[in-house]
Amino acid sequence: MHHPALTIIALLAWLSVLGCQPADEPQQPQSSAVVEDHETVDVIVVGAGISGLCTALELGRGGARVTVVDMSSVFGGHAVMSQGGISIIGSPLQKSLGWEDSPQLAFDDFVHWGEGANQPWVRYYVDHSLSDIHDWLLELGIEFEGVETAPGNSVDRFHQPAGRGIGLVTPIYHACLKLPNVRFAWNRQVTQLLVENERVVGIEARQLRTGRSEQLRASQVVLATGGFQSNLDMVREFWPAQFRFPEKILAGSGRNSVGHGHRLAQQAGGELVHMDYQWNYFTGIPDPRKPESNRGLSAANMWGIIVNPQAQRFANLHNWAKEVMPRMLVQERATLWFIFDEAVKEKFVVSGSEWSDFDKVDRVILQNKTLVQRADQLEELARLTGLPAENLVATVDRYNRLVESGLDEDFGRFGPEASDYNNEASPTLQTPPYYAMQAYPLTRKSMGGVAIDLSCRVLDKKQQPIPGLYAVGELTGLAGINGKAALEGTFLGPCVLTGRVAGRSILADLPDRKPAATSITSAATDRPAGLANSDSCLECHDVESLISQPRPGYWHFEHAHREALVRQLDCLDCHAELAPYREDDHRLNPLLLTTSCVSCHVAQEVKPSQ
Repeated sequence: MHHPALTIIALLAWLSVLGCQPADEPQQPQSSAVVEDHETVDVIVVGAGISGLCTALELGRGGARVTVVDMSSVFGGHAVMSQGGISIIGSPLQKSLGWEDSPQLAFDDFVHWGEGANQPWVRYYVDHSLSDIHDWLLELGIEFEGVETAPGNSVDRFHQPAGRGIGLVTPIYHACLKLPNVRFAWNRQVTQLLVENERVVGIEARQLRTGRSEQLRASQVVLATGGFQSNLDMVREFWPAQFRFPEKILAGSGRNSVGHGHRLAQQAGGELVHMDYQWNYFTGIPDPRKPESNRGLSAANMWGIIVNPQAQRFANLHNWAKEVMPRMLVQERATLWFIFDEAVKEKFVVSGSEWSDFDKVDRVILQNKTLVQRADQLEELARLTGLPAENLVATVDRYNRLVESGLDEDFGRFGPEASDYNNEASPTLQTPPYYAMQAYPLTRKSMGGVAIDLSCRVLDKKQQPIPGLYAVGELTGLAGINGKAALEGTFLGPCVLTGRVAGRSILADLPDRKPAATSITSAATDRPAGLANSDSCLECHDVESLISQPRPGYWHFEHAHREALVRQLDCLDCHAELAPYREDDHRLNPLLLTTSCVSCHVAQEVKPSQ
């Protein structure tokens, strides 16, 4: 068991990448060097999620000097935790599967399903998803391994990348690292925008690990800070007026999706639009790892049924959030139960890269009696959950009879007009033991946000662009492409697209610059082999004590290494390039570091089709 050694070398690795380097630590490579206070660059990108990385890559390839600032110590934001699917129109993969798609068909779907979608942005998206998203990602080495269905789409458009979220984001980050003119400043929270003569000219940021404030200046600033759905005060502030705010609601968005960028844009005069367009889930359960918090997980068994507090079906489970969530919110109690049996137990999924192992899901969730109840009889299951026993038995009995008849007369979940997959995912429930999981509203994605034009320039209340300020990604409500309801695949897609649009718009206004050449070859991602284990690290370092107590700016470091302890990994499983030890060259290659991310981030998301 080598877990102490793992934490040691991993500490060196992360400190190097994060820009927090004690005197005896190795210096980090130039491509991810930390900027100096008061340094001036062409563009500052605030946020290293997928939209920020796409912006930085577009700018960097165009020759701009770019600094990416992020509150975290790692790239990718919440996207690396996602399934990674992207809505693409008219791809070769679609055609090979027999789907005939077109921009006009997609436009009609987006506008009809979205209810209030920003039609100019929808038109731009459907016309450019193939060239600006699909082809660009293929050029970066991203592969799509399938196209899946999602409610509201006339044809299948949900393109699944190999490796899911981490497989989608990592090549974009790699490409940024290969550019000497793109640099990263980690563990920094931007506290305000610097404005001179009504133009944004930089940022002031606080280094989370040291508390030190610093200023960085640029000719343009791009905000790519994500949404606000993990800030429950903001969620309540902008809650849709037609629904009562739930008595219990859980936070299920990204760790840093707390509205920082919204407030920064407002400070500079930016307008917020459609903030009540919130895409929240009905699949929230309390995170058992954080019982003292309001954090939740998205968990579901799409092969079971859902019932209300009266133990009655009330919606088509396979129509996902657009149908289920509104009907859930108008109930006296905004909650529901998933009911399923032993035969479909393994269809139970928990969203997120840490939950792809069903044994872990079973151990931590399904066997947790505070989250899931189990009984051999439905009457006993009702007693354990507090559901009306007579109603629960009658509901399951009717559902089973409808399945056997082949037609869901109550909610249209299966039948001649339903997809074959929906029919397949609608089995009878008659194999004990039976399971019940109570679920609550779970915040997820912001589909309203900072107002932008078609160049991604932030607009003020008079719809005039604010000089020097751009916004991309979820911060903009995904450019309003979704309206009030999402077609799925329409979150990461707009993040990629708006990032590239902002980059091109800024490059058009910068002085002529030569396209940047890469400084790190792709061969640098090959790990050395045949190295000894890392026990000798213990001779110099006591790292376990460093993760024993939370410290500002170290959340990912602490989380990753606790997970490594559980898995009993050797440190060289992730950081082989640090051995054998060489005093004059004991530092990380950031490209090599990312190859270890898949050991944790093998993402699995709850989807409508599951």
